[in-house]
Amino acid sequence: MNIAIKELPELEVAFVRRFGSYFKSTEDHWGRLVNWAVNNGLYPPKQSFIGISLDNPDDVYGENCRHDACVTIPEGFEKEKHIHNGIQFRKLDGGQYALYSFYDTPEKLNLAYKYMYEEWLATSKYEADYDRFNLEFNLNNPAEDPEGKCKVDLYVPIKNQ
Repeated sequence: MNIAIKELPELEVAFVRRFGSYFKSTEDHWGRLVNWAVNNGLYPPKQSFIGISLDNPDDVYGENCRHDACVTIPEGFEKEKHIHNGIQFRKLDGGQYALYSFYDTPEKLNLAYKYMYEEWLATSKYEADYDRFNLEFNLNNPAEDPEGKCKVDLYVPIKNQ
């Protein structure tokens, strides 16, 4: 598997958070975010949709796992909360990341995480940077893929050992 080392800039995002198992399909927060993003002119290729799995499902009970559906926003975007009901905003730290390009069914994304953290990092000259989030750049909609697969660029935050 080819892992590339990439430097990402700081990104500002709008997001919707949900609680629930990563292994059960719940499109509610993605649907809300995508509808909001389209209504605000935020869609690829100028903007990116990013998923952030905030908890390790091996350590956190499924219904308590948090996931943020995010879309990048351009500099100067108006963020007044009364205009964007239910949408939150924050900055994602830039820095050095290991990039793993994943293409498979969504429920297998956890295997990509296991590979990165349990195998690749153990044999690399890097260690995980737990002060930053893993970023899942979504490059397609699995519902529109002929095999129901998702294409995700998984960015794992790293630092030199």
